[in-house]
Amino acid sequence: MSVAEYFDFVLTRTEQMYNIVQNEGHGPVWLVFLIGIIFGAIIQYSRVDKFEKIAGFAMMKDTIIPKMLFFAIGLTSILLYLEVKMGWASWHIKPIMLQGLIIGGTIFGIGMAIMGKCPGTGPVSIAEGRIGVLVGASGGVFGGFVFTYYDEDLFKPLMGPSLGKTTLADVSGAYAPEAVFLFGAMLIIIAFAIPKMELFDEADLSKLDTCERPDVECEEKK
Repeated sequence: MSVAEYFDFVLTRTEQMYNIVQNEGHGPVWLVFLIGIIFGAIIQYSRVDKFEKIAGFAMMKDTIIPKMLFFAIGLTSILLYLEVKMGWASWHIKPIMLQGLIIGGTIFGIGMAIMGKCPGTGPVSIAEGRIGVLVGASGGVFGGFVFTYYDEDLFKPLMGPSLGKTTLADVSGAYAPEAVFLFGAMLIIIAFAIPKMELFDEADLSKLDTCERPDVECEEKK
């Protein structure tokens, strides 16, 4: 695939993405854009787009990320299942490829630990003017080009065999609603049970009162 063919492929897939949003009847593009703005605002408000949050999680010094992830996945599992059942959403299930998941997860984890960002928090950081993240995102775009170019010859054999598109609802059968609710509720409980620890940077610390700073001794704390 040439560079011109690759960019034509990207434009075609982008157009398909917008057509899917328009044709599935789940809401117009402006609604998806609005949801994206709300998502970005939540990310920025919770400060999980900062290096200290993800790096602190990797070093087990900050638990904001796991608390947020467990809660978000638990709540989303329940709500998405209900939306699909009511016809407000549809499944887009990917096949299980263990070999690819292990390789991809390892690379993803290494990149996340080095950059202190993930695909969700990266764009928010770029919007805030963090040039280092823009360099990482540019590398991601280049990696996407390499993956697309060598997909058939190199990457597909690395993925391993497909184990099907199995979901918790499929495995649970007639008890799918109960299984999904139990799974989601369990993750939400774990989110609240995880002790809260935060790794602050100097910008965060400067916004706190003296007695609120974890690095300062204060008589009121004693």
